[in-house]
Amino acid sequence: MRPLLDMDTIQIEITNACVCECSNCTRMVGHAKPFMMTMDEFRNAVDSLVDFPKMVGMMGGEPLIHPQFEEMCSYLRSRIPRERCGLWTTLPKGREQLAAVIAETFGNVLLNDHTYGDLYHGPILVSPDDLRLDEFTKWYFIDHCWIQNSWSASITPKGAFFCEVAAAFDYVFQGPGGWPVEPGWWKKTPKDYVEQMERSCSRCGAPYKLKARKDTDEIDDIGYSNLQRLAELKSPKVGHGRFAIYTAGIVGEEFHINQFRKDDDYFRTIAARYGLGLRSNKIGYLEPYVLGGSSCP
Repeated sequence: MRPLLDMDTIQIEITNACVCECSNCTRMVGHAKPFMMTMDEFRNAVDSLVDFPKMVGMMGGEPLIHPQFEEMCSYLRSRIPRERCGLWTTLPKGREQLAAVIAETFGNVLLNDHTYGDLYHGPILVSPDDLRLDEFTKWYFIDHCWIQNSWSASITPKGAFFCEVAAAFDYVFQGPGGWPVEPGWWKKTPKDYVEQMERSCSRCGAPYKLKARKDTDEIDDIGYSNLQRLAELKSPKVGHGRFAIYTAGIVGEEFHINQFRKDDDYFRTIAARYGLGLRSNKIGYLEPYVLGGSSCP
């Protein structure tokens, strides 16, 4: 487990609604009514991260479908320098008018419209109990979880979380919420994570090498214990039968699910739909700019 200061980004998740319903989505899209962060919640989230020395991300779900996206971008620009602002998006059809706002606000983008063709998502909704792991093995894997060791902490309307997937578990499974969103919350270290870990990591399949599924299948692999709880919570995705019971165990398969990050042509094809160009920046991300416009935002 990493201290939050070791992360290169903390995400502000302004919605968990999305234009996609990928297999084994880390936001568990389709299992609960989505949220839309209010402007007051967003302003408070941004204010809490003004002194965070690294990137502040805006993420979903699909953030561009939030009805106050432009207003949120305006506030973000007023508080955080562009080079520290990041956007994670599919650049969905119908929001092309936001291109100039995106280029003005964000010095970093990660684009993924999930059409790459060979993207696989590992099961999230398979608990270590479903895998029949003893306590030592379970917590060893959790402590070495690749998501917590490479992704981000996040803020949702329910508070701040040490892990963006833990935030999703808290929302979908109607947990008690995260830490108060206040200046300096991001100084927390692994000793502060215990309560959130016990609630969320004990349900999560991310730390284990489980059999992955192509994201375009739009089916979730679920273990028995999480399936029972989701059924009690009247998950729409479960109610519509869009799941498979996971029985494969730990298989150790490697699908190289992040290979798309190395394909700049893939990113540029997505960006071109909005009339945006992309160029490499100093920290290894891609910086957006309006094609045919000024070379600088």
